[in-house]
Amino acid sequence: MNKTLKYLISIVVIILIVFVGYKSFFKSSKTEANTITVGMITGSKQDEKLWNSVSKTAKDKYGLTVKIKNFSDYSQPNKALSNKDTDVNAFQTQAFLDVWNKSNKTNLKTAGKTIIAPMKIYSKKYTSLSQIPNDGTIAIPNDTNNESRGLKVLESAGLIKLKNEPLATVKSITSNPKNLKIKEVDASQTARVLNDVSASTVNSGFALAANLNPRKAIFSEKLDTNAAQYVNVIASRKDNAQDKNVKNLVKAYQSEKTKKEIEKIYGENEVPAWNLKFK
Repeated sequence: MNKTLKYLISIVVIILIVFVGYKSFFKSSKTEANTITVGMITGSKQDEKLWNSVSKTAKDKYGLTVKIKNFSDYSQPNKALSNKDTDVNAFQTQAFLDVWNKSNKTNLKTAGKTIIAPMKIYSKKYTSLSQIPNDGTIAIPNDTNNESRGLKVLESAGLIKLKNEPLATVKSITSNPKNLKIKEVDASQTARVLNDVSASTVNSGFALAANLNPRKAIFSEKLDTNAAQYVNVIASRKDNAQDKNVKNLVKAYQSEKTKKEIEKIYGENEVPAWNLKFK
């Protein structure tokens, strides 16, 4: 093989390497540009099933690849979003986001509404509110937002009265006709302590995990103006709130297909909230 032929072969090889590398780089860059990372709390099989559906809609309709990054507790997803380890997250209520921004001096934004999961009062001992005895014990979550929510559900049920405060605590109780004892426990324990209390206010996710039947709840949170703050949201940063990927993810979630999936998967536990009117 003469030198000229060797030279030509070397040139062709180099061109092929550059071309393949360029195509690979371009494909990788394009894929990355059409990918969004969503921060979530490690959830139930129902949550996984719903997000598989949302991801498919995002891919089919908008060419958007959705990657899920799971976290183990509620303090992590907003930190990751602020640090740009994720692009958005989907785990919190509007009330939680508002308190987080104020407490951490952040400016995370609501990109779109998802669902509302009415908090319910469950009991394994009684089948109606009227049966709850004097001096009975009611369990409520002990974290700031859910404690307030639980107390306001008890007020809505007519069991107590509260001061008119944005965030209620047990000290906000102004009337307690049955002299109920309020037992504050971790939100994840509200369903587990049902054998030991008269009743318990339980968040939807923990009710699902405990296989509680929402139709057997003795009271359900009313979807009124107070409940509007408990709508779950997709949150973004201020710098990417208008990004195409963020908007397309919201569109994929707020679709008729997702609405039907929510109704199919969660039944009465969760309600599509993006078009919900609170009165």
